[in-house]
Amino acid sequence: MTRILLTVSCPGRPGIVAAISAYLAEQGCNIHDSSQFSDIDNDRFFMRLSFASEQGATRGALAGGFAGIATRFGADFAFHDPSEKMKVVIMVSRFGHCLNDLLYRWRIGALPIDIVAVISNHMDYQKVVVNHDIPFHCIRVTPANKPGAEAEQMRVVRESGADLIVLARYMQILSDEMCRDMSGRIINIHHSFLPSFKGANPYKQAFERGVKLIGATSHYVTADLDEGPIIEQDTVRVTHAQSPGDYVSLGRDVESAVLARAIHAHMHRRVFVNGDKTVVFPASPGEYASERMG
Repeated sequence: MTRILLTVSCPGRPGIVAAISAYLAEQGCNIHDSSQFSDIDNDRFFMRLSFASEQGATRGALAGGFAGIATRFGADFAFHDPSEKMKVVIMVSRFGHCLNDLLYRWRIGALPIDIVAVISNHMDYQKVVVNHDIPFHCIRVTPANKPGAEAEQMRVVRESGADLIVLARYMQILSDEMCRDMSGRIINIHHSFLPSFKGANPYKQAFERGVKLIGATSHYVTADLDEGPIIEQDTVRVTHAQSPGDYVSLGRDVESAVLARAIHAHMHRRVFVNGDKTVVFPASPGEYASERMG
């Protein structure tokens, strides 16, 4: 049996769920897991199904037969092979906790992705990356060479065939052009519980305000700095007794976990952009399992 994922988004109309289910049944497919959501205010419907093709129907054949349903309901859809690993380029500066966490999760199969390159504007993590047999590219960025540096970054992305860029504490602002070219395909981790405490030193800002919760936010990158659709967030509790340094240390753990969960959701096709927001469905059974323990 071949496992396949189907993602659908369309205007909300009666009969769409019945039409999809009937079509898959007619093609000899058995639905294992299904999630759906109707945004009544914006008249949008979202659905994600995991199913098995028990009679050998291919993705191409299923997509061809589904075209009529898509036309009838005005739907955007895609059939995905969950066994195909998404190609990812990681970008990092001088804070390495998210990079190291992603490398570990990748190594044990908790994030079944294909890390095709790591790009940095510093040399700090060259040895770590190369020791994982991953190509490392140091591309320095200054105000004077920024357009050329971004062109070189995009060359690496294109030549590696990357489907996704992950900003693992990459401390450079991307140009509007790069954000547009990779719309919906750049994930950032923001070391703050957005929308509070934007910009530099958010943990210092949080400390000065005496907050009781600090957190992290992972979102898609847009031309509006730190304003892209949010994928994942989490928090950790702090008290008056903690120092700004404690905030940073506690924040590192939250950032790493939040970024990994956002990538996991994206690579399993669980995230749908809905205007300035996202719809994030739960994982199907078995999608959190690792290939090995460590």
